[in-house]
Amino acid sequence: MRLLLQQKPLAGEAPRYVQLILQQDLLGGWTLLRETGQIGGKAQLKREQYLERDAALAAFEKARDTQLRKGFLVMFAQGADAPR
Repeated sequence: MRLLLQQKPLAGEAPRYVQLILQQDLLGGWTLLRETGQIGGKAQLKREQYLERDAALAAFEKARDTQLRKGFLVMFAQGADAPR
């Protein structure tokens, strides 16, 4: 599952983005990747591991909802269960 969110840019600045990726690892666990940064600039990547899909999905949805409250807009969603 992949979700790309982008914030409206301020005058003269590149827009900020957040990319959330939820994927299953080789051992059956789940990994939530959070990439944040400015378009064309440096990015920061955080990785969180979960043993169960439900816990990983809850963290994914919480991260999404937090960014939506901060004014980010959904630009791209991919995956059969991709939240909109």
